[in-house]
Parts: sequence; C-alpha cells; structure tokens
Amino acid sequence: MNATIAPPSKLTEQQILDQVEIRLLDDNTEDRATYKKLINQHHYLQSDVLVGEQLRYVAVVDGQWVALLSWNAAAQHLRDREKWIGWSHQQRRRRLAFIANNSRFLILPHIKCPNLASRVLALCTSRLSSDWQQAYGHLILAVESFVDSQLFRGTCYKAQGWTLLGQTQGFERNSQDYYVEHNRPKQLWMRQLDSKACHLLSSEILPSELQPTEDKVIPRSDATVKEIRDLWQLCREVPEWRKRKGRDYPLPCLLSIMVLATMSGIIRGQRDLAAFAAKLTQAQLRALRSYPGKDGRYHAPKETTFQRVLAAVDAKSFQEVLQKWEMHQLGKQDLKNDELIAIDGKAQRGSTPHVADEQKSQLVSALSLPSRRVLATVAVEKKSNEIPAARELLTDIGELDGKLVMLDALHTNQKTLRQIYQENGADYLVPVKGNHAGLEKLAAAHISTTLPQQENDPQESGFPPLDATDTAPPSTPAVRYRRK
Repeated sequence: MNATIAPPSKLTEQQILDQVEIRLLDDNTEDRATYKKLINQHHYLQSDVLVGEQLRYVAVVDGQWVALLSWNAAAQHLRDREKWIGWSHQQRRRRLAFIANNSRFLILPHIKCPNLASRVLALCTSRLSSDWQQAYGHLILAVESFVDSQLFRGTCYKAQGWTLLGQTQGFERNSQDYYVEHNRPKQLWMRQLDSKACHLLSSEILPSELQPTEDKVIPRSDATVKEIRDLWQLCREVPEWRKRKGRDYPLPCLLSIMVLATMSGIIRGQRDLAAFAAKLTQAQLRALRSYPGKDGRYHAPKETTFQRVLAAVDAKSFQEVLQKWEMHQLGKQDLKNDELIAIDGKAQRGSTPHVADEQKSQLVSALSLPSRRVLATVAVEKKSNEIPAARELLTDIGELDGKLVMLDALHTNQKTLRQIYQENGADYLVPVKGNHAGLEKLAAAHISTTLPQQENDPQESGFPPLDATDTAPPSTPAVRYRRK
C-alpha cells in the first residue's frame, strides 16, 4: 500500500463515511515512515513512540489516508479504571494484557468531515481484538484512552459508547517504574469490547482460553515488610540440613520466598520461583535477610538455588510453617461452616510416575470447602501411589464428623472408604468406573431408587449397613453414602 494523503476528491460527507476503510499498518513497509512523519507533524504529542504490544492503523477513503490510530499496552495504574473493573492488584498485574490503550488518534488536518472520527473509531474497535489475537496470541476485552480536555471534548468516544470515568492525576511514566508530574490531567475513557469484560477480568478464574495469557505473567508479592519478617521467623523452625559452605542464601529467606510465591499463585517450579524472587523490592529482600552484593543491593536467589532446596527440604516441618502462616493470615481456623473435604493428588510437571528416571515429587492434599483452607498434605513415596498417601492423610486429619469427603475413582476401594466412614466419621462421594467389576452394574441398578432418597438410611436405599465385619458399600457418581 502506497501512502497518499491528498483529500478525497469530489466526495460528499456521506460518501466519505460510507467508503472509509480501516487497514492495519505493517511496520516493515515504507508507509511506516510516512505514518511516523504525519504523527510527528500533526499530533499534539508530536511522538510516534509506543510502549509494549502495539498496532497501528490507517483509515483510507478512495485510496487516500484520512486518519491514523495507534494502540499499545494499557497504563499500569489507573484508580478509576481499577474501580470500574473491580479487580484486585494481583488480577490487574496478570490480566492487564487484555486491555489496549488508544494512544494516538489523528484526523488529518485537510479532512473536513464532522462524523468521520466516530466512524473510524467504530470500524477500528470492531476488528482490534481479532487483529491483536493474530499478532500477539490473545484477545483484547476492553480499551482505554486519555483525552486532553484542554484541547478536545472526547465527543467521538462518547458517540461510540465509551464511558468517561474521570480524570488522571497528572503523571506520566518516565521509566519502567517511575512517574513524573506534568500538571495536565486528562480524561479517562473506557469501553468494553466484550459485554462481559469487567466480569471476566475481575473473576476468580478466567475461562480456559484466556488462562495462558495470564499464566505468562509472573505476579508480584503485596506482602508488607512486617508480614515478611513474621514469615521469616516462622520459617526458622524448619531445620537447616545444608553444610555451611553451601549456604548461598539463608534457609528462612528461601522458604519465605516460596511461601510468598505460592500465595501469589506461582505453581510451576523453580524457574518461576526465581522469576518471582527477581521482582521483589529491595525493602522486601532486606526483610528476607538476603545477602547484599558488592554493589550494595540485595540480590534475589537464582533457579538452581531453589532447585537444591526443593529437593531436600523437610516436608513435614515446612507444612507446619505453611499452616501457621495460613492461620496468621486468615485468622483462627474455623471450619464449622465447611461441609466438604476434597482430596486430590498432584504430580510435579514433567513427572512420569512409572518411569524411574522421570519420577518427581507427588503430593496428596486435603482442602476444606468452601473456605479453601488446606488441612494437610502428604508426599507420595517412591514406588508407591496416591492410595496409601491418602490413607495417611486421613489419619493426620482426624475426625470429620458430618462432613462429605470427595475423592476420585482411584480411591474407590474398601479400605479407604472404610477408614473415612469408621475412623474419620465422615460420608464420602466417589465415582464408579467400568473397571470395578460388578460395582458399576450394581450402582446402575440402584441409582433410580437411590437419588430421591439421598438422606435415607443405607438399608432403605438398598445398601447394607457397615460394621466391623461388613465390606464397604458400593457408591455411584450421584450417590453419597451417609451415616445415621
């Protein structure tokens, strides 16, 4: 596409509005230089420099350029935007990529068409998300723009359904994390490209198709210096096993970072732990008692350091620290309103349980719902599986009177279910699969009569009562076995 900027000849205002087209500008073409020149000459900011992910568009009528638009990464901190969306600080950091900023919008000065700006804006926003998906691998859910109210009124944004949220505080980003005051507040306009954008951005869990974008962002810790110091003191309870010569960082420092990372959503191993540690502030690293370097700055541990600690840390001692920290953060444990206990196992990414050289850490945990508090975690021993680990876990938890324990099909066996029913005093819900000989057939025969009578006595539902000599009663995906 060769850029031509003469005014469209012999076209009425309506013809211009009907014929205008939006084209995505390729940065590798000669038109890119023309675009930059026009922005520098005619836009009041006199700069074509953008930050982060970015796309540039031109509006064309009859082969002539009539308008230019630039989009780039959203602003880091906007009080009115965060309130409008309703997301948390961590959600903002991890989901900011779903918002684009209309950083430049220029109607070329020789174009006289009153409604052209709103028409061009509408055409551009209608294709922006799909273009962003193709360029950067993710959608755009909402857009923002700043309008200098001393020069413009934002009429085209209002006409296209954008919402005026308020004014900025008059600061601009001068470098990565520093802002300088320019004493020229601007209007903040926002619009949802998806009708559920705010709901999605503030939701606890994103839809599966959006999660990969969020997972790429390493979150930061919001913990205060006092909280970090308290956590450091707790982590001192874990016994040190390393020789003095190999202690490149204090053990409480490393364990505290692991806890902070887990609380922030880091779940993928030592590489992400190191990336998380690199984002800690100097004040946070000082509170963690990290070692200062020759430059006087506190340095963050690297990937290999976390790898060595994870391989040899005393799991039970560390679990006690985690539970104390959970109580410290959430208050005294009160699970009276929790009716469900979910037990599930997880293997470290890349683990192949049946291949000796590829076996990695496997854990089985019990989660109390809906409070989501972790009751206990047990490591799966080598050359074993989750079944004995789950039984050990149930022993550690103790009484669960009146609660419902949910497990996957692996645990549909007499010994585990008997332990839940007789020793923990709980009910259970387990799925039945076809590889349980006779059990699926028996469950199917009873399901039509059992479902309406979930609260009935086991004898009334067709299952025998369980005592010291009986075998565990069968269960179905829709039936929970209840004590009386």
